[in-house]
Amino acid sequence: MIFVQLFYEFFKTGLLAVGGGLATLPFLKEIALRRAWFSVSQLTDMIAVSESTPGPIGINMSTYAGFHAAGIPGAVVSTLSLVLPSYFIILIVSRFLEKFRDSALVGSIFYGIRPATAGLIAGAMYEVFVLSLFDPQAFAATGSVLDLIRMVPIIVYLAALAAVFKLPRVHPIVFIICGAVLGIALGL
Repeated sequence: MIFVQLFYEFFKTGLLAVGGGLATLPFLKEIALRRAWFSVSQLTDMIAVSESTPGPIGINMSTYAGFHAAGIPGAVVSTLSLVLPSYFIILIVSRFLEKFRDSALVGSIFYGIRPATAGLIAGAMYEVFVLSLFDPQAFAATGSVLDLIRMVPIIVYLAALAAVFKLPRVHPIVFIICGAVLGIALGL
């Protein structure tokens, strides 16, 4: 039964998450809230692992989530079900693209998808920001605002932001490696 649930949840995510891997984050958060496969706090781990491994982030995250839910078979089911909608949509679009390439309606539809995609990615960015820098569970337990704010990640984030603007010619891989080292060293 878990494989049918995995297939359904990730097929739906693959069908509706327009805009790439980060657009899957709101869907993954909803899955975490409804199912016991992984927790909302594990989403930051999923993001870190997915960003640091080769391949598209959405597929990597679905594989990670499926593995947590049902081991290797769960990883395979969740990955395939996330990819299937895109595969079928590309097959259908490729059949009709030549015929409707110059259609004003098709151009308008693709133009209209852009703001929705930007909104999904902005929502995902907000979710990552909140998960990384704030701890609502600790706040709910104690009621103290000081427990809500994770000071070390905020300081690291501000330092990284300053470094990006002060050192614009440094290769991005340097920032990724520094982020990984700091994350491991500080337990972020």
